[in-house]
Amino acid sequence: MKKALITGITGQDGSYLAELLLAKGYEVHGIIRRASTFNTSRIDHLYRDPHVNGVKLFLHYGDLADSVQMVKLLYELQPDEIYNLGAQSHVRVSFDIPEYTGDVDGLGAQRILEAIREAGLVKKVRYYQASSSEMFGKVQQVPQTETTPFWPRSPYGCAKVYAYWLTVNYRESYALHASNGILFNHESPRRGETFVTRKITRAATRIKLGLQDALYLGNLDAQRDWGYAKEYVEMMWLMLQQDRPDDYVVATNETHSVRQFCETAFGLLDLDWQRYVKYDDRYERPSEVDLLIGDPAKARRQLGWEPKVRFKDLVKIMVESDLELAKRERQINDLPKL
Repeated sequence: MKKALITGITGQDGSYLAELLLAKGYEVHGIIRRASTFNTSRIDHLYRDPHVNGVKLFLHYGDLADSVQMVKLLYELQPDEIYNLGAQSHVRVSFDIPEYTGDVDGLGAQRILEAIREAGLVKKVRYYQASSSEMFGKVQQVPQTETTPFWPRSPYGCAKVYAYWLTVNYRESYALHASNGILFNHESPRRGETFVTRKITRAATRIKLGLQDALYLGNLDAQRDWGYAKEYVEMMWLMLQQDRPDDYVVATNETHSVRQFCETAFGLLDLDWQRYVKYDDRYERPSEVDLLIGDPAKARRQLGWEPKVRFKDLVKIMVESDLELAKRERQINDLPKL
């Protein structure tokens, strides 16, 4: 039985990846930060589902800022695969907390890579680094490929560039099986509600049911390549199954604006988005990334991977899920007050 360790297991990608690996018979270990409240809602069903009795899922307290704990954990677990998905992943927030973002997203990767060496796992383990299309920033080529130069436009993007090159460096210096997945924006019903796509679908469904009056957004002209997170984690796994490590763009090769996302989401609910969406400059970034569109030709050619869920289907999946959530919310609101 293979053993995998996932940082960021409680996030969108981590929860889908845990499901995938458990279905493939892995023993899965996840690192979670100690907090006064539980934040495991995305993976709680893996404990409760009767169809996965006997599933080997284990959680460990840890932090990407704690190198000592990381070495101890790797030495104890001796994993076959490590997926580094943990991060401060909100681009706009990275401008507010740049030092923390750099420490966790950039140096956090270095701490794991060094822990692999300290634990004597260089020849045993395979490492996946969650890289990001935000590294391209002020894009130098359209569409973006694995050879497009990086020009990050946020502390988040800068930290991810550092982690990317560290992964390449450890691969070349120590013959570590280490791969970068340059994932373009990927969404799902499990996306955090502060991210623009989920913010839109959550607001649209609540407006439809009279639970909310308006939605406040920043730049509506930003264009992104949006895919389905549940599909993208399959690529993470595929990269670590190859004989040779490499770096891959994971994208749909389509781009849509935030405005189009609003139009599609509200349209599915027979609402005119322009009546409800308001501008708020607080959501603008100090420096914007105007256009991201990735070319996944290398992934298609070498790994046989092709995205199946396209933009309109993705928005529909998210709207339908959030509509059910809004209906439950309204039912609770309609209960008689004691």
